[in-house]
Amino acid sequence: MSARRPIALFLPALDGGGAERVFVELANEIAARGLPVELVLATARGPYLAEVAPGVRVVDLGARRVLWALPRLVRYLRTGRPRVLLSGLDNANVVALLARHAAPRDMRCLISMRAVPSAVYPADGSMGSRKLFWAMRQTYRRADAIIANSRAVADDLVSALRVPAPLIHVIHNPLNLARIRSLGDEATGDVEFKNDGPPVILGVGALIPVKDFSTLVRAFARVRARRDCRLLILGEGPERERLLALAAQCGVAQDVRLPGFRRNPFPAMRRARIFVSSSKSEGCPNALLQALALGTAVVSTDSVGGSAEVLENGRWGRLVPVGDVEAMAQAIAAALDAENTRAGVQRARDFSHDRITDRYLEVLLPGEKFA
Repeated sequence: MSARRPIALFLPALDGGGAERVFVELANEIAARGLPVELVLATARGPYLAEVAPGVRVVDLGARRVLWALPRLVRYLRTGRPRVLLSGLDNANVVALLARHAAPRDMRCLISMRAVPSAVYPADGSMGSRKLFWAMRQTYRRADAIIANSRAVADDLVSALRVPAPLIHVIHNPLNLARIRSLGDEATGDVEFKNDGPPVILGVGALIPVKDFSTLVRAFARVRARRDCRLLILGEGPERERLLALAAQCGVAQDVRLPGFRRNPFPAMRRARIFVSSSKSEGCPNALLQALALGTAVVSTDSVGGSAEVLENGRWGRLVPVGDVEAMAQAIAAALDAENTRAGVQRARDFSHDRITDRYLEVLLPGEKFA
């Protein structure tokens, strides 16, 4: 009987973020192995809903805010009786750990950590962030296990949140390599890729301060002063107008485009000459992994978190200091001049979704064997 109780994955929603992408990939792969899996959402919304496989049951708790989902999550745990609950994103993690007290006693409760907390929360500084950070420090040590998506995240859990090290397992984000490559072959309507025009430099991510796209815009302006090229940034967020104003201030507004969020960024990623990650902090950078999988040359900041870990300290792409406009401009120029060997494809295989799912199942259901 217990073998057919589901594995439950809990998130606020399926909005267009890295954690949401990872949980959908994980749920789909678990279902493909014939194991019952349920994607439990505070609110069933978001672009990634369309990517959930038919074998995954979506449970909509119908709560507009994650904290308001607490009583409904308790009810779900009592009636649905999952054998294990895994949550993602910090607010959902806190709610899951509060709910587990009313859950069946034989249910394991795991959380996942997808960012370096000491880099993210002090940078925000809002009262809400301070309260959440306090709640994380009070609750995270109560988890049966914690999955960190990079060694840097794991180390910070110990130092910043006082989590006992034995609770933590490092598992990187998964890549569905075949799917990414298939989606990358689709047509793109971006004018930058028409008629063999100038090389395109690509950034992908939410338009928020931690992604530091302002450094990328400034670095691009220096490169553009010496050669013809274009900058395309896929993503949405509160920094949009500031970035457009900065591009105008730098004199490159006509060569910078911000078309918004794309559920499928892979055609642009495959056709771009260079992918640039300008972040101040990353847990395990999904877009960087995806660029490697598509054979695109990469430049990345040596940010707090897992970027250098993914690139093995520069073996698979150029690393530059955070916020260093000149260093980033030089790295972009060097990448434009260099032949792209597509070597990153080899590194991407280390993150294949079947291999990563094996690791997840080992931690979610310890001691069990899976075909």
